[in-house]
Amino acid sequence: MENRYSKLFQPTYIGKLKIKNKISMAPMGPIGFADDNGAFNQRGQDYYVERAKGGVGLIITGICSVDLEVEDMTKPVIPCPTINPLAFIYAGTQMNERIHAYGAKIIMQLTGGLGRSAIPGFVGKHIAPSKQENRWEPAIIHREMTVEEIQEVINKFAIAASVAKAAGFDGVEVHAVHEGYLLDQFAISFFNKRTDDYGGSLENRLRFATEIVKAIKGVCGADYPVTLRYSLKSFMKGLRQGALPGEKFAEVGKDTAEGIAAAKLLAAAGYDALNVDAGTYDSWYWNHPPMYFKEGGMYREFGRILKHQVSVPIILAGRMDDPDMACAAIGDSCDIVSYGRPLLSDPDYPEKVRQGRLDEIRPCLSCHEGCLGRISHGPLCCAVNPEVGREKIYGIEPAKQKKNVLVIGGGLAGMEVARVCAIRGHNVTLCEKSDKLGGNLIPGSVPDFKINDKKLLAWYERQLELLQVMVKKNITMNKERIEIQGDEIVVVATGSQPIAGNFGNEREMITASEALLGTKPVGQKVLIIGGGLVGCETGLWLAQQGKDVTIVEMAPDIAGGPHGMPFMNYDMLKDELTYHQVEIYKSTQVSSVEKDLITLVTQDGEVKLLADTVIIAIGYRAENHLYKQINVDSKVPVYNIGDSRHVNNIMYAIWDAYEIAREL
Repeated sequence: MENRYSKLFQPTYIGKLKIKNKISMAPMGPIGFADDNGAFNQRGQDYYVERAKGGVGLIITGICSVDLEVEDMTKPVIPCPTINPLAFIYAGTQMNERIHAYGAKIIMQLTGGLGRSAIPGFVGKHIAPSKQENRWEPAIIHREMTVEEIQEVINKFAIAASVAKAAGFDGVEVHAVHEGYLLDQFAISFFNKRTDDYGGSLENRLRFATEIVKAIKGVCGADYPVTLRYSLKSFMKGLRQGALPGEKFAEVGKDTAEGIAAAKLLAAAGYDALNVDAGTYDSWYWNHPPMYFKEGGMYREFGRILKHQVSVPIILAGRMDDPDMACAAIGDSCDIVSYGRPLLSDPDYPEKVRQGRLDEIRPCLSCHEGCLGRISHGPLCCAVNPEVGREKIYGIEPAKQKKNVLVIGGGLAGMEVARVCAIRGHNVTLCEKSDKLGGNLIPGSVPDFKINDKKLLAWYERQLELLQVMVKKNITMNKERIEIQGDEIVVVATGSQPIAGNFGNEREMITASEALLGTKPVGQKVLIIGGGLVGCETGLWLAQQGKDVTIVEMAPDIAGGPHGMPFMNYDMLKDELTYHQVEIYKSTQVSSVEKDLITLVTQDGEVKLLADTVIIAIGYRAENHLYKQINVDSKVPVYNIGDSRHVNNIMYAIWDAYEIAREL
């Protein structure tokens, strides 16, 4: 019987480069994968080899710098082939030999710089096509690049590509007329005000990018594949203002018509494929789609447009992790389907699709916590897969001594401990007091934009089933029952409970969980006390149902502000709340909740509001009573993990549980 997804596993070509299937690994920044010579370190090599082993046909690495001097990027946090070419070739050769052993091909993505998009502190010199403000810090002013600097970057692209070829890379990708990086800033008239050969007309604004491909072909040969990371449309309403999907707005960046014209010029210049998306750093959630895009495949319409306009292959990412969607896209909106974050959460995604084991694929949550959320303070990783970027040094190994392990609590932390312990060979019993596994993620996964959270719960249940973990539901454990059971290790993962707050008892108030689960009715006019992530996502979900929602937050900003969560998620959540007309009171306290009125104290004085329903979402407290009861005089080791140890997010519940379990 033919595989339902066999379309994905047919060979394809980029130029003369044959690729074994139509599945690609999308480029994601290899933060922390460079050694002092700018070469791929062992962690980076193992990371890419693991994806080749999982069945991808093509790997496109994350960005590698072609030059550290023009922007004074003195610290090689990402690989750079021009620092020490020989060292880079040595490391690249051994990595690529391993990748090729699995029949995969690998293309190295080369970046020419950040321009105005540079995060403050990443560069010593602030340059741009024209004088302008930094994307993140308006007080930082970027000067106009000189023609000599442009020519130096073009030359470094050619040198870097020649090093890549010598190291066994099957091609290079130019990064990027995409996402608002330096080359994209040159391409967009909103940012490029130059009057020389690199400004003005579209052809001039693309000259930087077209001269790069010609230079690379000049040193590597006409048949050496050069692809381009390319954003068709900017989705910019203004400086630092993105436009939501479906929103009517006037494009100030690159519109679709100009995007088509630019694509034709770039293909004619010699680019062998376009790796297509949309957005800029001013609409960053388009380039790195959060869960608030209700549906995946948000770039399909852009790929479909370009399929009819250029003859080179189209590579398309954008949450294409539904294999039915991916198959439908092949030939319609792309030639190669590309996966970034889904290959972090599960490097074996392609092989599991090929075998039809879809229920064993660990889903990406589109949370950005482990990948881009750590860009300024930690190496690339993944919230649901702690092994990412440390595959050979942090994997799961068999236990030297098999033990009986009791896990109390079936939330994420408890399920992860049970999973890892079972893989290591321990005999595991998981006890959950309710009739369902999942803990606080059960209500958290109710909004339709949290569908992948629901898939994660299903994945854990399937893993526990495959690993034959003894799961006991509707059982409340206490000190006596634990002693009677007599396990050799006890892990407490009893989670957390919503904080009720002290707002009086003149009217009934409900928790966000009760609202999400539908156990308490929610009226038309809703007031949510607490503008953290739970309050904001609950408010958005209710507003999308047509409710009139007001959120009250004590802090100066919602959801912890731009640094409280990955920025692209924060930015889109903020814009979605505005779009759905959610009223938000910041730096505001609730002074009283009466039967008919809620009184707020704002910076401008008192405000009195009416509400049919008041929802409390002011946080959670650790449910650690059981741990405190048994820890002091237990005759066996006792561990406290997840929210019952410290209330945090999904990533740290899983990471902490993984750490404990792999050492037991």
